[in-house]
Amino acid sequence: MGSWTNATSPRRGVLRLPPEARRPATATSSGILRPDQFARHVQLSRPLPHQDLSSWVEHYWTVRWELPAGTLYRSEVASHPAVHATVESGTSPHHGLAMPAALVHGVVTRRFTIDLTGEGRSFGVKFRPGGFGAFTGEDVATWTDRVDKLEAAFGASAVSLQRDVLALEDDTERSRAMDAFLLARVPDPDPRYTRVLHIVAGLVRDSTLTSVDAVCERFDISARTLQRLFRRYVGVGPKWVLQRYRLHDAVSLIDAGDAPDLAMLAADLGWFDQAHFTRDFTELVGVPPREYAAR
Repeated sequence: MGSWTNATSPRRGVLRLPPEARRPATATSSGILRPDQFARHVQLSRPLPHQDLSSWVEHYWTVRWELPAGTLYRSEVASHPAVHATVESGTSPHHGLAMPAALVHGVVTRRFTIDLTGEGRSFGVKFRPGGFGAFTGEDVATWTDRVDKLEAAFGASAVSLQRDVLALEDDTERSRAMDAFLLARVPDPDPRYTRVLHIVAGLVRDSTLTSVDAVCERFDISARTLQRLFRRYVGVGPKWVLQRYRLHDAVSLIDAGDAPDLAMLAADLGWFDQAHFTRDFTELVGVPPREYAAR
């Protein structure tokens, strides 16, 4: 990531959202690679959680698939800086674990890949960047690139949650069961998380933010404090988050057919040159941007 802009300058100060403010979007709409192919194999929906959970939860999500015997579909996602809690079932293991299972997925720093076969179903909670750390009190960096049983985060009650969710067929009912579980555990307000939330929302909203230096200046925070907050709450550093969102922007523009000039796209999104952009894009997506566009 050294090829991507990353100057820093020390700043200080605190910016906080008032308690009554609506929580802004803290995720891009990008992530699923080759979304047209995904839609042919997998049913996806994103139910809304209870409004009192919106400080910590971006949305719920559900996926379901039923593939012919002997076939396999590889689902790939340019992952977000978010922790997910899931309740999953299926005819084959997921993530190398026997089904059914209730799991917690830390932030995935690489491309998220899962091979889908047979029948399967997952109900997930997508926490906001930093939301899992604020909700549970966990140091989120300890979860990065890790999948574990949900019991590791929520104790024995995760077993009951798994049973309750799997007993329900309708996704709306599953959402209400998850609401009840999370609402019973709502934490006290955390000003440090509120600050992280505000900064992340800015990174999503403004694609012209392409350097850590610019983030520090915009949000009046020192690079050291920014790094410490992101490691504790988000699980990865601010530079990683910033570059990932700009790569999401690139994928979205290419998917929409709005990026005919890749050199201009690279420059607009903060890369020094097209070669470095191509390297970073290929590392995440698995193919160079020109080949991805051709697919």
